[in-house]
Amino acid sequence: MEIQHRSTESKGEFFIEKDGKRIAEMTYSKAGETKIIIDHTEVSDAGRGKGYGKQLVKKGVEFARENDLKIMPLCPFAKAIIHKNPEFQDVL
Repeated sequence: MEIQHRSTESKGEFFIEKDGKRIAEMTYSKAGETKIIIDHTEVSDAGRGKGYGKQLVKKGVEFARENDLKIMPLCPFAKAIIHKNPEFQDVL
């Protein structure tokens, strides 16, 4: 399973595709030069229960670390994952 990433000047997304269909995605908005705001995480019925949502959040945290960014998790799912995992909280 590969997590893909796309971004524009103001937004970005991490997503997982299977058999040509998107089965999970997490979107974010860029807030200046130092912060991203995770605003949405969704996993399709076909992908539920496989940990895809958490993997997307983990990938977002890794992206933030690599790019010296902070994360504001407005998405309730992403916020819960980050707060439940102390190893992710350095990016808050």
